[in-house]
Amino acid sequence: MKSRLPLIAPVLLILSLAGLALAAESEILAPGAEVERLADGFKFTEGPASDAEGNVFFTDQPNDRILKWSVDGKLSTWLEPCGRSNGLYFDPQGNLWACADEKNELWRIDPEKKVAVVVKDYQGKLLNGPNDLWIRSDGGIYFTDPFYKRPYWNRGPIQQDGQCVYFLAADRRKLLRVAGDLQQPNGVIGTADGKILYVADIRAKKTYAYDIQEDGRLNGKRLFCEMGSDGMTIDDRGNVYLTGKGVTVFSREGRKVAEIPVPEPWTANVCFGGGDGQTLFITASSGLYAVRTQVKGAGSQ
Repeated sequence: MKSRLPLIAPVLLILSLAGLALAAESEILAPGAEVERLADGFKFTEGPASDAEGNVFFTDQPNDRILKWSVDGKLSTWLEPCGRSNGLYFDPQGNLWACADEKNELWRIDPEKKVAVVVKDYQGKLLNGPNDLWIRSDGGIYFTDPFYKRPYWNRGPIQQDGQCVYFLAADRRKLLRVAGDLQQPNGVIGTADGKILYVADIRAKKTYAYDIQEDGRLNGKRLFCEMGSDGMTIDDRGNVYLTGKGVTVFSREGRKVAEIPVPEPWTANVCFGGGDGQTLFITASSGLYAVRTQVKGAGSQ
C-alpha cells in the first residue's frame, strides 16, 4: 500500500537537503564550490588515489585500465590492461598498489609501470577478491577482501571461510587476517597518525573503528556510524568520507556533518588530490568528479 503523506513532506525533504548542502559548504566545501564533472564516458570508475604531486589515478574497472588526471587537468590512460584493478593507493616510495581483481591479487606497480604480484593467496587458498586498501606511514598495508562474483573470472567457488580484512607488514613477509567477523568489508581508511582504522561493512550497512596495534593487529572494535560504504577517505580534521549515494561526511565522533550530492546512480570512491590537496575527487559510475574544499586530505592519499 502506498503511503499518502501530505505535500509538506517533499518540502521538508528539500529543505533538509538544502540544509545539508549549506553544512557541506560552510564546514567542508570551499565557498560557492560545486561538484564538477571532469570526465565521463567510462563504464565504471573506482579506486582514486593521489600521488605526491597531487595527480589522481583511478580505474575504469570493466574496461581494465588505470587512468591519470594530472594536476594541470589532463586525462590520460596510464596502464592498460591492469589486472581489472579496483582500489588503488600510493606507498611512501611512490609505488602504486592495486587490488587486481582479475586473479584476486594485490599488485605493486612501480613508477615505470613494472608490476609485481605481492599477494595471491592466504594460507594457500585463493583470496575472494581484494577490493580496497590503505597504507600506513611505515608501509604496512590493510586491505579488504569481499566476495563479488565477476563475469570475467575463471575460477571455482569461494575458497576462504569468510570475507575479511588483512594486514601485510612492511617487510612483506607475513599476511595476517585482522578482522574476520564482518559480513562484507569494502571501504577502508586509516588516520594519519596510524592509530585508528575505519572499515565499512557494506552489507551490514555499518562502519566500524578499530585501534591499530604496532604489529598490525586490530583491537577495540566499535561502531562508528550506521552506514556502509564502497570507498572512503579522511581529511586533516579527522572527518571521514563515505560513499554510495553521493558522499556523506562524518566527524571523528561519528556525527554526520555534510552530504555532497553527485549526479550519478552510484558513488564508488573518493580521495583528496590536486596541487594543494584541497580538491575532493569522486569516482561515480561513468564519470570522474571533483569539488574544491576548505580541508585537505590527511596524510598520503
